[in-house]
Amino acid sequence: MPQAQGTEARARADHALAKAAAGGTADAGGRLRPGLGVWLRDLILSLAISAFIIVFIYQPVKVEGTSMMPGLLDQERLFINKFEYHFEPIHRGDVIVFHYPLNPAKSYIKRVIALPGDDLEIKDGQVYVNEKALAEPYVPARFRDERTYPNTILPPNEYFVMGDHRLISSDSRDFGPVNRSLIYGKASFVYWPTDDMGAVR
Repeated sequence: MPQAQGTEARARADHALAKAAAGGTADAGGRLRPGLGVWLRDLILSLAISAFIIVFIYQPVKVEGTSMMPGLLDQERLFINKFEYHFEPIHRGDVIVFHYPLNPAKSYIKRVIALPGDDLEIKDGQVYVNEKALAEPYVPARFRDERTYPNTILPPNEYFVMGDHRLISSDSRDFGPVNRSLIYGKASFVYWPTDDMGAVR
């Protein structure tokens, strides 16, 4: 009987050593504790998932400038969703990020005001889409201007974008509609500073 007990103990010890060799260490009771290999594997997996999310779904960006005040402030950090527009259409009112048409190396963030096929006109600062005045609660009265834009029917795949701070925004009134191929994300969530954290509206 003592010999049988000793054989069983040796078997447990050998089993624990085998587990330890596979990436963990064993305590005195033969229980497996995670080793360097396990932690390294988890770290690599976490980094791979993070990279996938950043490359294909969400990307952090920094707001530079004040053309989207008061909704977005200079130097705020936010996430843009690069995945949504592969399956969902762009909607009027969306805040989008796109390559600047006159210099694609730069990125701009603006609000979609009119869609392909829309009849657009701006009279003394009031936007008309399909001959109806566009309600724009995101533009405070103190940020409105009196600029005019001639009546235009947007071509296919072209989007008219404007900043919410109309007095200082350089937008489609200056550089024209933005082609769909230049749009690469929808502004989704402000994460910094924490006092401003929340969904982009």
